[in-house]
Amino acid sequence: MDYKASEHIQDLQYFGEFGGVNPSISDSSTYTFLSAKTMFDTFEGNTEGCYLYSRHSSPSNLYLGEAMAQLEGTESANVFASGMGAITSVIFQLCDTDDHIVCSRTIYGGTYAFLKNFVKKFNISTSFIDITDLNVVEKSITSKTKMIYCEAISNPLLEVADIQALSKLAKKHEIPLVVDNTFSPLSINAARLGADVVVHSLTKFINGSSDCVAGAVCASSEFCLSLKDVNDGAGMLLGSTLDSLRAASILKNMRTLHIRIKKHSENAYYLAQQFEKDGLKVVYPGLKSHPGHQTMKSQMNPEYGFGGLLTLDVGSLDRANTLMEMMQKEKLGYLAVSLGFYKTLFSASGTSTSSEIPLEEQKELGLTEGLIRFSIGLDNNIHKTYLAMRRCMEALGILANNPTLT
Repeated sequence: MDYKASEHIQDLQYFGEFGGVNPSISDSSTYTFLSAKTMFDTFEGNTEGCYLYSRHSSPSNLYLGEAMAQLEGTESANVFASGMGAITSVIFQLCDTDDHIVCSRTIYGGTYAFLKNFVKKFNISTSFIDITDLNVVEKSITSKTKMIYCEAISNPLLEVADIQALSKLAKKHEIPLVVDNTFSPLSINAARLGADVVVHSLTKFINGSSDCVAGAVCASSEFCLSLKDVNDGAGMLLGSTLDSLRAASILKNMRTLHIRIKKHSENAYYLAQQFEKDGLKVVYPGLKSHPGHQTMKSQMNPEYGFGGLLTLDVGSLDRANTLMEMMQKEKLGYLAVSLGFYKTLFSASGTSTSSEIPLEEQKELGLTEGLIRFSIGLDNNIHKTYLAMRRCMEALGILANNPTLT
């Protein structure tokens, strides 16, 4: 991949209203006009650089949208008040009553619940399939299918989607490929690989400080404008508007994204290698044992590594919960959902971020009760972290004691 997203983001430069090095924050819900005609023209979408009402757009949100477009290499991007706000808006913009969606079987629990349960009210159906089996994907497409939906790296099983192959399949059937790239910003440029629409939860790695909730849709200018249409734009009419103060805060944090992603990946890779040597059931795309390792290598930006997420299966929910409580007590991280924080976050996915998926389906997917999802932090001495994690596992009998390790 030759698209240097981090360099494009760094090239963005906005002066504040009084020459500040940060753009001024537009702390207004509504905007004034010098003439009534300009207000009318703005409602009609016929004016450039005019703001009407912050649910439509604001300078702060547009700045962040431009940075997100640079990140993914798309023509445009819209920002939302949450990742789910972005996802649901895209789905409603592309689908009507009686339409059909082909979706990866392993996705974030909130997305699963929306596609499994909520859209039934509109007679929209979803086929949940193994996104890594292209034959199954193609066989699932019908005349009513309006999109293929997947996560670049899935939550929580870390399956790797072959975005280039899925894009070819989508183009063959003249339907869009929608990719959630929350787990792998910079590591994977989904749009450059052929995704038509890329969604992000900005809450996670992109913001990086676990202090707000936000989302984004990166796509063509035409699609982004359709989302904001005052008559039938899902982004506009569902009202999932990001606050300007939060938009400004996220934009500032994006400036260190390239540094943070490298460290998250470096630390996760180290731990995954050590845990595998210890004989633990570890899943990480950077390991040769991962089924999607070669796919990941073929589409990733090597500079940013294989990502900051890994999973460990410790055998049972009780053991998983006890281990997480012990690691939190030892200050190795937090027993919390979400990801991309400077500290390691860990949770038992089956009873947290994937709890919307029925237990029988979890078992079919291979989402076991003892599976812990780790979002590895920015620890400066990751070997020290590994030794401390290992001591916790030895205390619980997950690993045999090895006094020679230092």
